Amino acid sequence: TASEVLLLQLVRWRAGSAAWGLSRLVLGPRALGRAAGLRFARVLGSGRHGGFGLAPAFDRQGVAAFFADEDSARDFAVRSPALRARREHADDCLMLLCRASASRGSWGGHTLAVTAPAAAPGQPIASLTRASIRLRHARAFWRHTPAAQAALDAAPGCRLAVGLGEAPLLRQATFSLWDDAASMEAFSRRGAHRQASADASGRDWFSESMFVRLVPIAIEGTWHGRTFG
Repeated sequence: TASEVLLLQLVRWRAGSAAWGLSRLVLGPRALGRAAGLRFARVLGSGRHGGFGLAPAFDRQGVAAFFADEDSARDFAVRSPALRARREHADDCLMLLCRASASRGSWGGHTLAVTAPAAAPGQPIASLTRASIRLRHARAFWRHTPAAQAALDAAPGCRLAVGLGEAPLLRQATFSLWDDAASMEAFSRRGAHRQASADASGRDWFSESMFVRLVPIAIEGTWHGRTFG
């Protein structure tokens, strides 16, 4: 666990590739093949326009993978035929490698070890949250979503935010990238996001959850027309 790394790839399929992309989602982790150091992987759908609503986006998708070490993650990012094929079918493709500076909870029974110091002032920082929502609380969870997304879209310092899901309605994730920790913390302390977080925790909405603060170690590509890296 001394060097665990999260790899995240986001894609927006080019015209004519949505059906191929859907086949990757149906195959799930099998579509990624085997890789040295790969501990855990998910192929993820997204909400419309890459957001957090119930309506699916057939042109956007993500891959999240935990690797035992940075070398394995970088080798997979560069050499994986599956990731290369995804890039070739995409108009937008963004690749990130991150280490966790804080982590609690699990995803499919897998944890992500803390392997990075807290981000320095002014250093970019990212957040990954995911949850398995209890069916009886799904309506309440989704009732919070429009206000929380609007707040995130307008949050100062948020470079990108994307809603992801491994299953409709009940297994959801959010990834966001920020200018610095101060921007992310200011957002988390106010408004709709704070209320949603308080309700989720206090009312036991999730059967499993993971909340990770991440320090990016590599960012490359484009997303929504913006170049990163």
